[in-house]
Amino acid sequence: MTELTRKQFDLLEVLASSNEPQTQRGLEKATGYSLGTINRVMKELSELQFASDGSITNAGIAALEPYRAKRAIFIAAGFGSRLVPITFNTPKPLVRVHGMRIIDTLIDACLKAGINEIYIVRGYLAEQFDQLLYKYPMIRFLENPVYNEANNISSSMVARYMLSNAYVFEADLFVSNPSIIRKYHYTSDFLAIRKQRTDDWCFRVKDGIIQQQMVGGEGDDIWQMVGISYWNDADGHKLSQDIASVYASPGGKERYWEQVPLNYCKDHYAVEVRACLEEDIVEIDTFRELKAIDKTYDV
Repeated sequence: MTELTRKQFDLLEVLASSNEPQTQRGLEKATGYSLGTINRVMKELSELQFASDGSITNAGIAALEPYRAKRAIFIAAGFGSRLVPITFNTPKPLVRVHGMRIIDTLIDACLKAGINEIYIVRGYLAEQFDQLLYKYPMIRFLENPVYNEANNISSSMVARYMLSNAYVFEADLFVSNPSIIRKYHYTSDFLAIRKQRTDDWCFRVKDGIIQQQMVGGEGDDIWQMVGISYWNDADGHKLSQDIASVYASPGGKERYWEQVPLNYCKDHYAVEVRACLEEDIVEIDTFRELKAIDKTYDV
């Protein structure tokens, strides 16, 4: 396997997603690299036979394969207490917004990106998730028997051996821009929105790498967390061990799963932040927010 440089990867990713040959000007616009850099890197890719005449070759697609997202894990076991009363009878990911179940927007985005291996970790009203099989017969369910006595780290325990080359989703995110789910990733990353100040879960970031996860922050290095992350092959294997270790530690069952790589075992990882926009995704936390978005609930 030829390990790609970051610039080689970025250009190949653009070529792989294009239906027609790309000019160097087009690559400049898509990547932000200078024309000089693009000229040099395209020459490298041509010599490697990964690109030809502004298009990716079959060898180039093969070179991207180790960077392809292969599966998706949905954390969907919780009760969704802040969305009461709607969640008394319906798990939060199955709540409909403008007629569409919240989780459908995420699953559809995965399928569009070629991710067909899909796991849903369920707990509360678990049998209701069976309805998804009519539309998505490829889904496999993982059962979390302790969802009501532990935090979401218990769901990651159930899925911990499936986290390599995998997306991990909070299952209650309504996606309006499916292109934020990408087919290829150079390294592990977490989606986030650049903020000067937030009271929500956020990251402190330096040189594109997440340094710390916390609740609330302000400054030029603050990014508001979105509950969508990607874990490459090496980090996925490390996570399977680190999640189990933190879960077994004193107070471990009270942790959030993402605190494992971002706080408790952060020396084992270098997780990039990947930018998205406010309008790309909506996290519906409360019944009031649901009513504001979908007026059919405002009765």
